[in-house]
Formats: sequence, structure tokens, C-alpha cells
Amino acid sequence: MNTHQFSRRTFLRGVGVTMALPWMESLSVWGDDAKAAKTASQAPVRLAVLFSGNGFHSTEWWAKGEGEQMELGKVLAPLTDFRKKMVYIRGLFNAEALKGNIHSSMTGNILSGAPLTAGGEIRSGTSIDQLIAQRHGRSTKVPSLVLGCEKSNPSVHKNYSMIYSSHISWSSPTTPTPLELYPSLAFDRLFKDEVQRGDKSVLDAVLADASDVRKQISKSDQRKLDEYLDSVREVEQRIEQAGKRGELQGWKPTLDKPNVPRPADGIPQDISEHMRLMCDILVLGFQTDTTRVCTLKLNNDHSSLRFPHLNVDYMIHHLLSHSDTADWLKVNQFFIEQLAYIARKLDAIQEGERTALDNSMLLYCSSMLTGSHDATKLPVVLLGGAGGQLKTGRVLDYLEKPNRKMCSLYLSMLDKVGVNLKSFGDSDERLAEI
Repeated sequence: MNTHQFSRRTFLRGVGVTMALPWMESLSVWGDDAKAAKTASQAPVRLAVLFSGNGFHSTEWWAKGEGEQMELGKVLAPLTDFRKKMVYIRGLFNAEALKGNIHSSMTGNILSGAPLTAGGEIRSGTSIDQLIAQRHGRSTKVPSLVLGCEKSNPSVHKNYSMIYSSHISWSSPTTPTPLELYPSLAFDRLFKDEVQRGDKSVLDAVLADASDVRKQISKSDQRKLDEYLDSVREVEQRIEQAGKRGELQGWKPTLDKPNVPRPADGIPQDISEHMRLMCDILVLGFQTDTTRVCTLKLNNDHSSLRFPHLNVDYMIHHLLSHSDTADWLKVNQFFIEQLAYIARKLDAIQEGERTALDNSMLLYCSSMLTGSHDATKLPVVLLGGAGGQLKTGRVLDYLEKPNRKMCSLYLSMLDKVGVNLKSFGDSDERLAEI
């Protein structure tokens, strides 16, 4: 192989495996053939949406000030290092989400603003992540990655399907995008040609190809390639170890050892390890340009997760949300730590003059501000610079402004990824400050 042969889009290939490479100064990985003639191409803008249900502590979700002087409430304290790359947004809402005043009626349209059909039927709207995937998905191996850490709930609650509480990503108004709960299958979808468990490591399958590529790139890119391959190996090994612990996810087991054979490939028992693996897979997807769109649903609205690793095992997430206790704050911070972890890993990946975080938009949201079902002003945080298009280090307050629709935010975000629409959901007006 030579540089010209893999200038436009670089892959490592092996039997049943395809791995895209990270951005390198020696190679023009992104862009069309004309752009590839330049010394380096621009990295793409990626979108990640992270969601946690049931809102947050009523007095500790806040931010004020600018840049490094920005002050954060205790819930957002894990994001202290990223204040310069953050936009805190107050006062946005979805009008349609106010109609049912229960968890499921507030969640199913969080990314679309669409009206939800009640009576046990299922109808919402195509979500922003899937709209981007449908427009630009052919540019990557995986059009979008939709990950989850809690199983979908098919029941009905107060005349609304709990499918709405379980899914924020919708491929069409009647089709919630399936959640991938298994880290091993999510990993395989990124790198293997068929999504199934294999006996051979992804890295073992492509090492010969990697050796050929290594000869064609600069010394600094060789170090970057080695670091990247090491990170893939680490995630592989952690997935293998997590699978060995069985499928007792999110609660403290009553036995020290399982009394039945474990599933061959299970959901990690430790919810913190489950979430961390999903975060790592999101980062790998962006780092390799295998996908540019990822939705990570950390838990359901009306969630039943427990948190024994935090010494909070006496109450499920949903019930905790109804009181502003120290334990509720501890759980809130645990969720925000997942966002901080992703941001830190992306910010450590250099892509020319910017980092992968600078070239991304990470949207964190919930379907209500607090556990008291307050959906009149949603908790919203953006991290990343959208490839230099988003001014960060700011606090924006829309609570008293006429245009405070979530879908107005989405219209502005869609512009950043080259999807220019006259309207989306219930809005035909952008947020001018985004």
C-alpha cells in the first residue's frame, strides 16, 4: 500500500473485520478527492446525545458566569474542567411533553418535539439523531449507534406506552430505534463485518494490515496509531471481563457466586462498568469515523436502576428522584461523570489544530428538570465546538424569551452538521445564540 491508495478513507482489514483509522496528519482521511489533495483534511462534526431520566436535584442544577470563571451547581461539578468548552442552556422545553404530565409522555419526544399518541398506541416523531443519520449515514460504516444501559419497558402507564420512557431515538414516527444493550455487540458492530461473537480479537485480525500502514506514516502518527490500537485492546479486554460477571445488571446480587451458568455474552453486572464501556465505545466510534452519530441512553425515564457501587442500594432511581437527598445528588453526579469521561477522552484526541471534542457536539439532557415532573424548563448542556462553529464557555437563559423551544436548538444544531431545514418538530426558528 502507499499513501495515495488510502488517502481518502483508511481502513485496516482482516478476516471478518474492518477498522477505520483515527485522524492522522500524514493522511487525508476525511473529505472528497479534491480535498484529499491538501496536506490534511478537516475532521467531521459528530453528534452525541446522552440522556438520563427523572431529572436532577432541584437546587443543584445551575450554572452562572463565563469561561473559566463559570460557577457550577453540585450536580454539574464533574464538568468543572470543561467550562470553557461548555454551553449551559436554561429554559427550553417541549410543549407537547406537557400534555400527559407523566414520565412516558415527557420522554418519547425529547429529540423530536412531536405529539405522542396515547391509549397504548405508539407514535412519536423522527428524532434529530436519526434525521442526521438518514441524511449523512452513508459517509460512515455505521450510520448511527444507539446504545442503552437499561432494558426497554413494554408496559403501559396511565394511558401512555412505557416504550416512550425507554426510547429517545426514533427512526420514524412509529419506529423507536432499537437499543444496543450489550457492549460486545456494539463493539462488534463498529469493527466486525458481521455482528456476532468471534473467537478472534479484532486487533489480532488486522495487525498485519496495521503493520503495512505503519510504514507509510510519520513518527508522530505511528505513536498515535499505537495508542489507538492499545485503547481498542483495552476495551476488548474489559468487555470480556464484564461478560464473565453475568447478567445481574444494576442491583446487588443475593449470591456471592451465580448458581446457574452465565450467558455467553451478558450485560455487565456493575452498572458503572456498563456505562463506562458504552462511553468508550462511543469514543471509539467517533475516533475512527466509524460513526458520526451516537445516542447513549444511560437509563430509562421512570428508571429501576440501583447503584450499589455508590452505597445507594435501598431505593431505585425513580423513587430517589422524588426527594433531594445527598444520595440523589450522588447519583446525579455519577451520571454527569459519564459525560465528563467522554469529553475528557475526546479532548485528548488531537485532530489537526482541534481536538475530537472541539469537532463534536455532546448534548446532555433529561425529560424533566426535577423528579417532581417539571418539564416546563429542561436541563440542557452542550459540550464541544462543532468544528469551530459553536461559541462555548457561556450560560444562555431562555426562560423569559418568546422562543424557547427545544426544536429551535435542534434546528441550530442541524445547521452545524450540514442539514439545513426550514422547520423541525414544532419550530421554524433557530436559537440565534447557538
